[in-house]
Amino acid sequence: MMLEKLRLTFSLFVFLLINITPTKADLKIPNNLILPADVVKIQLIGLMENDKDFKDSGIEQTWNFAHPDNKKITGPLPNFKMMIKGNSYNMLLNHLSHKIKELGSSDKRAQFEVTILDKDKIYHKFNWQVEKYTVDGPLKDCWLTTAVSNPIPLGSSI
Repeated sequence: MMLEKLRLTFSLFVFLLINITPTKADLKIPNNLILPADVVKIQLIGLMENDKDFKDSGIEQTWNFAHPDNKKITGPLPNFKMMIKGNSYNMLLNHLSHKIKELGSSDKRAQFEVTILDKDKIYHKFNWQVEKYTVDGPLKDCWLTTAVSNPIPLGSSI
């Protein structure tokens, strides 16, 4: 009887552990209903909360919405992680806030000005471009990031 209760408790524990542990499946994936500004927002929220679900989950979320042509330039995911953590883009990780302003769009491309307040309370501006993917396959008609400029420091918030 005691052994049976112990097995049941252990089984319940394993079941809960499996079902509440964040997985890569919890990340959003591109679909053709996600609007261009929402792609940028999904990526920025991921980077803002980089380790929320698991280590580098925000970077992986951003990677999910990178255009395949962009992925060719940045290299595989481990290279992309190193790039984001490097001097050029690390201010995006765990930033405090962001604003997204549309600069222009067409049916195939959208440009945004993104301003972030980093964890050191310094503002940075980026130009962020997304394009609609036109090749047949699971990404067809999805909006994906094709370019993010180097940051332009705007100074302290203090």
